[in-house]
Amino acid sequence: MGRRKENWGVVMSGPAQMCSRGADPEASGHGGRIQFDDPSLAAAYAASYQGSGPAKRYFSSRLYAVFQILDRCPGGDLLDVGCGPGMFVRRVLDTRPGVFRITAVDRAPAMIAEAVGRTAGAEVELSVGRAEALPFPDASFDVVVAMGVLEYCNPSAVLRELGRVVRPDGLVLVSMLNPLSPYRLFEWGVYWPLLRLLGQAESVLGLPPERRHGVPKSGIRALPAGRLRRRMREAGLCPVDLVHYDLTPSVPPFDRFVSRWTRRHQRPADTIGRGLCRWPGTAYLVAATRSR
Repeated sequence: MGRRKENWGVVMSGPAQMCSRGADPEASGHGGRIQFDDPSLAAAYAASYQGSGPAKRYFSSRLYAVFQILDRCPGGDLLDVGCGPGMFVRRVLDTRPGVFRITAVDRAPAMIAEAVGRTAGAEVELSVGRAEALPFPDASFDVVVAMGVLEYCNPSAVLRELGRVVRPDGLVLVSMLNPLSPYRLFEWGVYWPLLRLLGQAESVLGLPPERRHGVPKSGIRALPAGRLRRRMREAGLCPVDLVHYDLTPSVPPFDRFVSRWTRRHQRPADTIGRGLCRWPGTAYLVAATRSR
C-alpha cells in the first residue's frame, strides 16, 4: 500500500488512488500557464511520445540524453518535477527496476491522472504541486529531474527549489530549449510568425476557425546555456555536464520530411552532442550537483 502524506495535496502511491485534497485550480504541467488541464490534451501529449514526427524525435533524444547520465547513478530517492503523463517514470521503472524510490509531481491533475494509469502497480508517489514551491522537506532526494519545466516558470525560483530538496552531493538534471539553435531561431522568428499571418489572412477570407493556420502563444522563455548555468550557480548548484540533444540539421516544416529518412538510419547516440558538435541541438540538458 502507498504512503499517505496529508500536506502534499493530491497523493497517489502504489496501486494509486486519487484523492482531491488541495488541487491547484490553475493547474499546469510546466509552470504558470494553464495547460494540459484537460484529460484529452494530457492523453494527446502522452501519445506524442509514440508518434513519428518532430515531437517523437525530440522526446526520444531527450530521454536518451537523460539516461546516459542517470545510468551512472547508483540509485536512491528520485524526484521527477513536472512529471507530465509519467513517461520518464515509466522508463525508469522498466530499465532500472528497484534501483530508485520514485516520487513525481506535476501541477496539472490531468497529467497526474495519466501518470497513475501508466505506473499502476508500482511503488511510485505521485502528487499535484508547483515547481516553484515543492511540497517536500529540505534534502529529501538523491536525484532531482526537471524536464520541460524551466521554460514555463520563473527559472531562478524553480532552481532554488530543486537545490533545496536535493541532498548534498546529489544530482540535479534540468532541460531547456536552446534559443540559439538554427532550428529554434527559424521556428520562433520565421515559421511561427508566418503561420500566424496566414491565419489572419484566412480569417479575412472567411475560413472557419478550425481550418485556419496559426500557432498559439506558447509562453516559452528559453535561456542560453551559459545564462542557465549562471542561474544554477546562484541557486547553490554546481553544473558538471552539458549535453545538447535533438540534433537537427533542418528547420520546420522541412524537418518532418527529413525525419522520415533519418529515423531509419540515426542511432540514439547521434541525436546528442557535446562541444563543437552541439550547435544543431534544439535543446540541452545540464547536470549539476548541490554545493555543500
